[in-house]
Amino acid sequence: MNGIVRWDPFQELQGWSDRMSRLFGNEERRPSRGRAGEEENFAFGSWMPPVDIVEGKDRIQLKVELPGFKEDQVNLTVEDGLLTIRGERKFRRDNNEDNYHRIERSYGTFVRSFTLPNSVEQGRIQASFADGILNIDMPKREETKPKQIPIQAGNAGGAGRKKEIDVQTA
Repeated sequence: MNGIVRWDPFQELQGWSDRMSRLFGNEERRPSRGRAGEEENFAFGSWMPPVDIVEGKDRIQLKVELPGFKEDQVNLTVEDGLLTIRGERKFRRDNNEDNYHRIERSYGTFVRSFTLPNSVEQGRIQASFADGILNIDMPKREETKPKQIPIQAGNAGGAGRKKEIDVQTA
C-alpha cells in the first residue's frame, strides 16, 4: 500500500492555474497549496491589495488595504471615468547575513483600476491614508441621488366624483 497516492483534484487545478499564470506572465506572490516537501512558488512582481467597496445614499467609498505603505508611495489618478491606484513595495534586506526561510508578504508593483459609475462626481473625489488603509471618498452627483417625491391628495380631474367598480366572483 505504500505506492498509493491520494489524488487531490484541487491540487491538480492549482497546478494548472500556476502553470497558466507563468505562461502568461501573470504570477502572484502567493504560495501554492503544495504538499509537504514541495517547493512553493514565489514571484516578485505584481500583486493586488484587497479593496472594500461601500455604497451609501450620497457617496461610494473604496477602502484599500496597504499595510506598511506611506501616502507618498501610492499614486491615485482619475482619467476618462477610470480610477487607478498604483504603488510598489520593494523587498529590502537588512543585511546579507540573514537567510530567509519563507517570504509570504507581497512585493513588487501593483495596479488596481475601477470604472467609475456616471453617478460619481469625479471632480470631488478625495483620498486619505491612515493606519495602512487608503480611503477614497467619491460623492455622488446631486441629480443622481434618490429623491422622495411627495404624493398629494386631491382631485384628479373629477372633484368629488366616485367611480364604482364591479367585482365579479367566479
